[in-house]
Amino acid sequence: MRSALNSPFTPGADSVPAVWAGRVLQLSDWRDVVRPRRVAGLPERGRTILGEAGLGKSTLVRRIASEAEEAGDWVTPQLRIPSRADPLKVIATAILELADNAGLSALRERRIKDALDRVQAVAASGISLTLRQQEGPEPYTVLTDLLVEVGRAAMRQGNIVLIHVDEVQNISDENALSQTLIALGDALAHEELVRAPGLGAQVRRSLPISVYLTGLPDFADMAGARRGATFARRFKTSTLTAIEDDALASALHPFVIDGWPVPSGSGGINHIRMEPEAAAQIIDLCRGEPFLFQLAGESAWYADTSETITRAQVLTGWAAARSEASSHVERILERLPNRESQFLRAMAELPSEERTLTRIAARIGLPKATDAGPTSQRLDTVRGIIERGKPYTFRHRAVEAYLTSDWPDIS
Repeated sequence: MRSALNSPFTPGADSVPAVWAGRVLQLSDWRDVVRPRRVAGLPERGRTILGEAGLGKSTLVRRIASEAEEAGDWVTPQLRIPSRADPLKVIATAILELADNAGLSALRERRIKDALDRVQAVAASGISLTLRQQEGPEPYTVLTDLLVEVGRAAMRQGNIVLIHVDEVQNISDENALSQTLIALGDALAHEELVRAPGLGAQVRRSLPISVYLTGLPDFADMAGARRGATFARRFKTSTLTAIEDDALASALHPFVIDGWPVPSGSGGINHIRMEPEAAAQIIDLCRGEPFLFQLAGESAWYADTSETITRAQVLTGWAAARSEASSHVERILERLPNRESQFLRAMAELPSEERTLTRIAARIGLPKATDAGPTSQRLDTVRGIIERGKPYTFRHRAVEAYLTSDWPDIS
């Protein structure tokens, strides 16, 4: 009954898993704030969603994008920026597709035809157009102009344009980053003069365009240092942390109560149930990490083919997956600068009630607690791994478990 073809768990695929847990605030932000305000012509910043690997940044925005598509909105694919790639070429290609969907390619207006031709050149050459000092506007202004035309078409249709740029920390070239953020930010800030119904007067309204940027926490430093206040005015940044256990329990609730529906071999529907103890074990193993939650669920699903997932099957499946779980956390720690890694390890070595800045700094070998202040601040506000308080605590519970216990080895 259980097989790879009907598993509802999908770890690390950037696709929207059937078993969804948490992120209520971010989903509500899209449904109740971003989309309604943009459709109504009210200004609203783009969204930058950052976090360590495995916290579900890309998956969250793909969930938002799927809802937008169901509402009839125009949505780009997930525009993943590879390391050293030219972001302008990637974005230009996506905007051309949006323009085609909006019917702009069929219009004979010279202004729109010129904009399409210029963006096609950007899609072919990207930032190199600027480096070669070609005549005409720079690539970022060309992208903005065409995106504005797409936004005008969306405004006439009553829907929204959603752009998702992923792995933004890979835009290492300062010129490319600047042009990318300005192009997208200018489109968000653009206002149209329209005649207000019943008033006979013209009013300004924003175009129905929304931009989501996703990536690792390092991007906060890149964007803040290079774009400063302008970036903050145009994009609202949030850092994802672990999901609460109650939200994970809610996601597994259908298994425990009614069973998860899967097709039967005879054309009917069977239901895969989960023992409450099995659900509790999955929650304990994943430590609030979306990737580990999907991994624990998938490994339990594949551990047997019966109609009921037991705690023993969860543990059997996890035994095969624990190496991947361990490697996942190790990659997070390996990415950290040396001082941040030292701070976390020193914090983990102390009893939980003794995790103060003074004690952590002393264990690292720093003469004053204030010397460790900037590091603790980054680990809290930028990375979301710890929470400063009295005492300090880990927000990233998988990192804490890895540094303080035998996890992910479960006997």
